Amino acid sequence: MTRKIDVLVIGAGAAGLFCGARAAARGRSTVVLDHSKKPAEKVRISGGGRCNFTNLHTDHKAFLSENPHFAKSALARYSPWDFCTLMAEHDLTWHEKTLGQLFCDQKSTAVIQLLLDELTNVGGELHLETSVSSVTFEDGRYHIETSMGAFDAESLVIATGGLSIPKIGATKFAYDIARQFGHEIIPTRPALVPLTFSGQLHDDFAAISGVSVPVEMKADRGPSFVENLLFTHRGLSGPAVLQVSSYWHETETVEIDLLPGADAIEAINAFKTASPKLTLGACLAEHLPKRLAEMLGKQPNIPVDTRMAELSKAQIDQIAQTLKAWRFTPTGTEGWRTAEVTAGGVDTQKISSRNMESKLQAGLYFIGECVDVTGWLGGYNFQWAWASAAAAAETA
Repeated sequence: MTRKIDVLVIGAGAAGLFCGARAAARGRSTVVLDHSKKPAEKVRISGGGRCNFTNLHTDHKAFLSENPHFAKSALARYSPWDFCTLMAEHDLTWHEKTLGQLFCDQKSTAVIQLLLDELTNVGGELHLETSVSSVTFEDGRYHIETSMGAFDAESLVIATGGLSIPKIGATKFAYDIARQFGHEIIPTRPALVPLTFSGQLHDDFAAISGVSVPVEMKADRGPSFVENLLFTHRGLSGPAVLQVSSYWHETETVEIDLLPGADAIEAINAFKTASPKLTLGACLAEHLPKRLAEMLGKQPNIPVDTRMAELSKAQIDQIAQTLKAWRFTPTGTEGWRTAEVTAGGVDTQKISSRNMESKLQAGLYFIGECVDVTGWLGGYNFQWAWASAAAAAETA
């Protein structure tokens, strides 16, 4: 038996559930399928279980894409406050942390329940542990073979995400369907992911694992970020590193400013005047974590045993340069296992920015992480999920 419906959404993550709910609210017969045992696993694990569900500073400039203007339309039409209003309607509350990040006061499972209620309250259906074996298009409709039977749908929405965190079910399904219908895929890579190192840098960073420090950090391409950096046994992590990782490519360098917002030469001269008898190492240990200061003493231009009064202008210039622009090349990243999102994905050149519909195949939509739109850390990717899902649901 083939079941005839209006909209089939494949993928029961944040974008898929939200799109299904919005489409069903329009009176469309809607079914959401997913191969996993549980829905919205990324929502569940996000924000340490509190779900960083949006960011007040959402703007298209906070998203990485080969087509940097693509996200403008959807983001403008469904804002962070729109989702906050929905949260309030379900008696959920939230608080703002740093940099506009909004976290649910209740557990992330409450946000999942919101999505499920939104779907079922308007007649939408969810079927989990359901695999899709084939998708074909004939006579203006989609025929989808699944482990629970066949569906005949007018509209097909692909919301299966990217390749990040495979242990919760990530697959390349969206890219396979996109290619099947003629779409190009922007090469994918792990994003919002820790950076790894080898050799001496690996050993130096591992030796001070657990040390955290505020920095300004950037890759060779992309913006700089002022947030915390964390040294780990494998390399570097923390918000600043995760942000930069989305812009970093293999063989490129990263640059760290250990004195963000400060003029290093002025600061060193002030230390020299205030504490001329202290060594440079002792001075650094007063203004940076002690173990970090000790590690910096291994750098060739950081004469830690020299008294401040004895530092020459040339030495001060070199010290300032090292502290303000410490450059090195990561070996790689921790990969898909720990990446929070996927950079790259379905090329947006052949997708409508208005409603996320394929320009090559009528009735086919791509939303959420599978599209070549990658947000910064801090709720931006969830806001893209809500906005792209809302855009697709307007016409799906």
